[in-house]
Amino acid sequence: MYRYLVVLTIASTLGLESWLTLFNNFAVEVVALKGNHVGLIQSVREIPGFLAFLVVYFLLVVKEHRLSALAIIVLGLGMAVTGLLPSFSGLIFSTLIMSFGFHYFDTTCDSLTLQYFAEEQSPWVFGKLGSLASLTNIGVGVLIFSFSPFLSYAQLYLLIGGMITMAGIWGMTQNPASTNLPPQRKKMVLRKKYWLFYFLTFMAGARRQIFMAFAVFLLVRNFDFSVREITILFVINNALIFFLYPLIGRSIIRFGERKVLSLEYASLIVIFLAYATVHSKMVVALLYVLDQVFYNFHIAIQTYFQKIADPGDIASSISVSFTINHIAAVVLPAIGGVLWMIDYRIPFVCGAVFSLISLMAVQIIKIKKNV
Repeated sequence: MYRYLVVLTIASTLGLESWLTLFNNFAVEVVALKGNHVGLIQSVREIPGFLAFLVVYFLLVVKEHRLSALAIIVLGLGMAVTGLLPSFSGLIFSTLIMSFGFHYFDTTCDSLTLQYFAEEQSPWVFGKLGSLASLTNIGVGVLIFSFSPFLSYAQLYLLIGGMITMAGIWGMTQNPASTNLPPQRKKMVLRKKYWLFYFLTFMAGARRQIFMAFAVFLLVRNFDFSVREITILFVINNALIFFLYPLIGRSIIRFGERKVLSLEYASLIVIFLAYATVHSKMVVALLYVLDQVFYNFHIAIQTYFQKIADPGDIASSISVSFTINHIAAVVLPAIGGVLWMIDYRIPFVCGAVFSLISLMAVQIIKIKKNV
């Protein structure tokens, strides 16, 4: 299962990182979109995440690892057609297809990790997968940096989408499943004892979408970053994360989820407020890198859930948590796009407020520290 998740995680990361690297420049340079258009597309991108609870019902007819591979195929197809539809409506369509694949894989990957690996192993596995994802991101940066002067956006999207689709097809030929695991409930599960997990997940979704929708857009629109500069920034960022991600996993094991999440939220308050006030191109680039580094601490929310959850609740609860994560994500980018048109600083101030609320909430976590 570990090998299976490694291959599909690399494919999923290839898709998302390529989309993030190319989207803002493609949207501005080719489709000529404005802030409100970008915000709406980012909201549409989160609709499949909002519908992640449907994974529970897909599992009635297909095994979870098969659904993971099928999601990768869908992600690849969505990427492949993006450059062929250079319009506002075309971007909405291709973004939906890509996003269904990415979010459904992300849901099943987290679920399979929590099911197949023990509490003392899962932070390490999450860390290792994250580290490999960062290495993949570096490869994406090198690929786009090398080929963008010679290939059109459409050709880049086709090349990357084809690679992802091939990985998904490979996954469909594999059978890494075990019959010795606790059976998973094939229905939605909402339990009162998981309320803090739900709340932290919701706030993480709200906070993350402000970053996803507007941080890179800020770099491109307000600071005139080119696609090659964005790519260089992504490579630097992921080189750091490649080394730091395993340390994050080990830190969760050693210090516990509350301390790790507290550090994340306190740091993000400062970062979001800085986004709204700095005017230096170098400083805003540094903020982006730090933002990405601290975001990866979020795996502590998943490992916290593993420690309080009934084993049979994992698959259904993870799919429900993705829906909860995306409740705010569906509407915030569109609202943020309107607020951006009033003053670009407003969405980032909101992000700081969300981080402060999360910092206060995480102090409630009371679980025995693993050593």
